[in-house]
Amino acid sequence: DAETIRKLIESGLPGARADVQGDDGVHFEATVVAEASAQLPLARHRMVYATLGDLMGGAIHALQLKTVTPDESGAAR
Repeated sequence: DAETIRKLIESGLPGARADVQGDDGVHFEATVVAEASAQLPLARHRMVYATLGDLMGGAIHALQLKTVTPDESGAAR
């Protein structure tokens, strides 16, 4: 579920904040704010996918991602 995905992302990317939505249990949308996201967008997505391991392509059929740094999100640090 969305809460489990949020916890996995946040524990796998220390300091990250994730907002995960998904009502059908297999299709999700996530916005991840993390300092580690300062890399190229593809690398950002790979970092998030790595936190989810085997769930990707299995229990998680699809995950639409938006990855930003705190500065990009307008968050104060």
